[in-house]
Amino acid sequence: MEWAMVLVPVLLLLLGFPLFIVLLATSAVLLLGFMQVPAEMVPQLMFGSIDKFSLLAVPFFLFVGEIMGVGGMSRRIVDWVLALLGNVRGSRGLTTVGACTLFGAISGSSVATVAAIGRLLFPSLKERYGKKFASGLLAGTGSIDILIPPSIAMILYGIAAEQSIALLFIAGVLPGLLMAAFQAAYVYGYAVLHKVNDGGEPFRLRHFLQISRSGFWSIFAPVVILGGIYGGVFGPTEAAGIACVYAIVVTRFIYREITWGQLWEVAVNSMALTAQIMVIVAAAGVFSWLLTVNGVAQKSVVLMQSFIDSPWTALALINVLLLIVGCFIDPSSAILVLTPLLVPICQAYGIDLIHFGIVMSMNLAIGMFTPPFGLNIFAVQMITKVPVANIYPGLIPFVIVTLLALVVVTYV
Repeated sequence: MEWAMVLVPVLLLLLGFPLFIVLLATSAVLLLGFMQVPAEMVPQLMFGSIDKFSLLAVPFFLFVGEIMGVGGMSRRIVDWVLALLGNVRGSRGLTTVGACTLFGAISGSSVATVAAIGRLLFPSLKERYGKKFASGLLAGTGSIDILIPPSIAMILYGIAAEQSIALLFIAGVLPGLLMAAFQAAYVYGYAVLHKVNDGGEPFRLRHFLQISRSGFWSIFAPVVILGGIYGGVFGPTEAAGIACVYAIVVTRFIYREITWGQLWEVAVNSMALTAQIMVIVAAAGVFSWLLTVNGVAQKSVVLMQSFIDSPWTALALINVLLLIVGCFIDPSSAILVLTPLLVPICQAYGIDLIHFGIVMSMNLAIGMFTPPFGLNIFAVQMITKVPVANIYPGLIPFVIVTLLALVVVTYV
């Protein structure tokens, strides 16, 4: 029965069933039909999975991501990075990398990052780089959000693996910046090789200071959020609430670019996204309990140790598994399903679980823009109206350079 718990959900997913139905149906049948567990146990396990204080951060960070795009904060971030880079070769492409990185330091949603930055920069990127490169650039750089704290993926991993979310946020900064640096290096090399003329104005200190003054509250947001977390002023969950209030005050009362009606629409969209995540969290909680009581994770450890004795080899195999899974399943779902299975394996090989959380997040970040089903691909398609088949070729170089960054993060 143990292997049926793994194989049956995989089969149902391949048949196209939604993940939460797959997890819940499999768990309910096994619990009620084979283990003779009382029926009331299922809702108790589901509620217990979402009754966690840390999960409050999820709707708040989703809300922040939505409101930044509507309320003018993302536009000011883009303008500031453009003014900073001036007429550097590839400045528009590099601005995309920088803006997505800064946006990710405020919002925890990769898709929200792609939507907000893509709407602002795609027209000029398409004109200078072409549709394929521009689409690949947006999909690839949007995934930096998953590593740059605050990250919803890291929050979910911290809960599933029972690790400190604050430590995960601290550990994610350098890998996130490394991922951004690798992608920026490729963008710059492409611009030089193809003699891309971005048409930017030379850097002028006076102009830069004017833009900085105009966008101060947007640029200062990461300092407030991350500075508060790293300085011990508040925790990640409190930071999410503070970010939410900060974004409302800035967009509604300082910039005055968002109405109360638009705020309500943003709240409704955020609630819908939160519901999608929470129903998966609830179903995954039942499934994880089932795996634990039946010893599936422990048996996986014994099986893996029977033919692999090196932590490096184990990490390589786990990376391959996560890259494949990331092509088909979104990061939140993959983390909730796979963490209970992979954490015991990491512990058996002496792999630090904070380090593994970063490696796992980076793998799934790559999956966000890896063909055929990376979520960022379809987010870009919705914004740009570029056919998916035309987006794929532009993605490959970004997948390759990010894989190189993954190797560094995994083994260095």
